[in-house]
Amino acid sequence: MKKALWLLLLLPIACLGWGFLAHKEINRQAVYMLPPEMEGFYKQHIDFISENAVTADRRKYVVEEEGSRHYIDLDKYPIIIQNWYEAVEHYTVDTINKYGSVPWYIQKVKVMLTNAFIEKNTVKVLRLSADLGHYISDANVPLHTTSNYDGQLTGQKGLHSFWETRLPELHMKNYKMNVGKATYIADTQAEAWKAVLRANKALDSVLAFEQKLNKKYKPEKKYAMEERNNKTIQVYSKEYSKAYHTALKGMVERQMRASIKMTGDFWYTCWVDAGQPDLSKLPEPVFEKEEWESLTPPPRKPSGE
Repeated sequence: MKKALWLLLLLPIACLGWGFLAHKEINRQAVYMLPPEMEGFYKQHIDFISENAVTADRRKYVVEEEGSRHYIDLDKYPIIIQNWYEAVEHYTVDTINKYGSVPWYIQKVKVMLTNAFIEKNTVKVLRLSADLGHYISDANVPLHTTSNYDGQLTGQKGLHSFWETRLPELHMKNYKMNVGKATYIADTQAEAWKAVLRANKALDSVLAFEQKLNKKYKPEKKYAMEERNNKTIQVYSKEYSKAYHTALKGMVERQMRASIKMTGDFWYTCWVDAGQPDLSKLPEPVFEKEEWESLTPPPRKPSGE
């Protein structure tokens, strides 16, 4: 187990989900939404929560079932079934693991974080808060809602990292990240589904605008070479990126803002559902003694469902 944990820390981040910087910023900005009773604790640990916003991506290398928790191919689900147990009965676990489970898994992590607050387990609260922000952010990415996740089915391979990594890297500094205060969510499962369905509605524009733009640019204008980690790599040029970002009319910023708002709302909801424990009395976290796998147990039916 210790070897796996070291691998988890050392492995590079793949360009899946929002890019490294965007995931970190989403979790960081969500902290400032929280009420005073939560904000002090979360601000104290804001660096951990933001830095570990990408740990769920690293976990894909050591936890076999992790990958499917980050997306859902809605085009592979003829019938939308929001309840996990009814979905399993209709589709089977194997099918869900193949075509993605992000809205269902968001609800599972929501229950786990609520329990962590009840248990007053500081390590679990911090790690699950970071994880929950990651899954919520992924659910708000249009390309995480389709089997054409990288534009590979429409001759647009590379679109995934272009939309969710390259564009935020170049333009995020101009985004308005203040999304107001956290509010309570009465039905978190429905909210998770609302997010993926809303993101999926933007998918046509994500694909069509890039296809249209591609016809206007020759390869030498579309791509550029940049130095990354002492390596020269091909990237979408700044000119092409700006043109695509403009065509999307603020879509990337809207989805980042939606991710921030939803993350803060979910953290707040978990805390309220746990009875609003006094976070100032939580013990100091001791991370090295916590086994990672204990934080991601097999799905089980929460009491009362």
